[in-house]
Amino acid sequence: MKLINKKNKNYTQVFQLFTEEEWIKSGKNFNKNIDTFFTGKKHEVFISTHEEGIIYFIGLGKSTFQNFEIQQVAVKFSQTQKEKLQNVPTLMIADFLNEKQFEEFVKGLLIGTYHYPFEKSHPFWSPKFELHFENLSQKKLDHIIQRSEAISNGQIACQEWLNKPANLKKPDTFSLYLKNLAKKYDLKYTVFNRKKCEEIGLGAYLAVNQASAYDAAFTILEYKTTVKNAKTFGLVGKCVLFDTGGISLKPFTNMHYMKSDMGGATAVLGTLIYAAEMNLPVNIIAVLPITDNAISEKALLPSDVITAYNGKTIEVMDTDAEGRLILADGLSYLAKNYKTDFLIDLATLTGSSVRMFGDTCGALFSNNEELKNLLIKSGDQTNQRLWNLPLWEVWKDDIQSDVADLKNMSLKPVGDCIIAAKFLEHFIEGHSKWAHLDIAGVAFGNVGYAKEKAATGFGVQLLVNLIENYH
Repeated sequence: MKLINKKNKNYTQVFQLFTEEEWIKSGKNFNKNIDTFFTGKKHEVFISTHEEGIIYFIGLGKSTFQNFEIQQVAVKFSQTQKEKLQNVPTLMIADFLNEKQFEEFVKGLLIGTYHYPFEKSHPFWSPKFELHFENLSQKKLDHIIQRSEAISNGQIACQEWLNKPANLKKPDTFSLYLKNLAKKYDLKYTVFNRKKCEEIGLGAYLAVNQASAYDAAFTILEYKTTVKNAKTFGLVGKCVLFDTGGISLKPFTNMHYMKSDMGGATAVLGTLIYAAEMNLPVNIIAVLPITDNAISEKALLPSDVITAYNGKTIEVMDTDAEGRLILADGLSYLAKNYKTDFLIDLATLTGSSVRMFGDTCGALFSNNEELKNLLIKSGDQTNQRLWNLPLWEVWKDDIQSDVADLKNMSLKPVGDCIIAAKFLEHFIEGHSKWAHLDIAGVAFGNVGYAKEKAATGFGVQLLVNLIENYH
């Protein structure tokens, strides 16, 4: 896809955007029949054909829209109209859009092309497709297409890996992908197999991995900038490729959705792709503890006591609370071995957060007011929203154990997302700027491109916004 700042009078395809107010202001100087079907409301599309070509009238709703709402409109337009669109130079008419708003529309067009199984067969992915927009200089348009392609590449990679069936994303398959990705983007790639994990003491991670038919793959990816004194972001993404619940077996209903239990890892993956393609002036250390949560004669048992990387002992109350175990080792390994300005973990962690927020927002926990506010602001700007919950000391008693330093969960039927956050707080090694994001309800859900629940791409644009605006 190319963005062009020039006018060709012979367009056979036109995208014309309207808010409700702009539609009224235009005097509706079009075919009178359009008024019957089009008013400029959000997501409205009217297709007008004539001898010279075709015009798509696209509604944005009220003129007080947020920038992310333009992206939403473009995503839906791209998803629903992709079979009709032609691979020809296309004029976009939207004089009221500023640079940022136009960029959001282009991002949405590209992100909306995602189809699982993903194939780049859409007109927008062809270099022959040109979107002509006269309001901005060619230099600005070139920068917009670079950013838009980078964010769509990152988000679509996130969606693609989260959506893959379990048999197509075994630990060795995903590890090979990450190794090749590291070569492509010049990332430093380190992976610890089961033997190495035992040597260095990643006991909480290994406790989950011990039932797997596949070797451990505790993975570190490092993106480094050449800019001096750049901020360093430490990211840990929960990467359970499939979660049976282990011995604490999940109900069979909806277990097929447990291929989605790597939503934290895929959000980190998409962020790394964007950072590398845009050469962002930051450093990123990403830890992805890759495993499945399986059942075998070697499986972790409720009542087992294990020793984490930082030496703390954990009584396992429920083997389906495995995400916090691998995050514990991921956090403490990163905090002990790297110096980072921000430490953030993301995980599809608890049903508690889903029951609390549904698909409205993720649950946010942080020990730092500045980081908390930055994440909330980024969430509001991208519509990948977060809501802050407390880390009060009153919750610590619920994870006290008689036989170990900690229990991996409380047996109370309330507040498990808070319990999980309080548990993880024991593994940040005193880091002063840490945030935990429980994205269980928002990483996988109802989407416009699939009949069943599928990947939303949540987390990529949130982290990108945070890193770009606050480095």
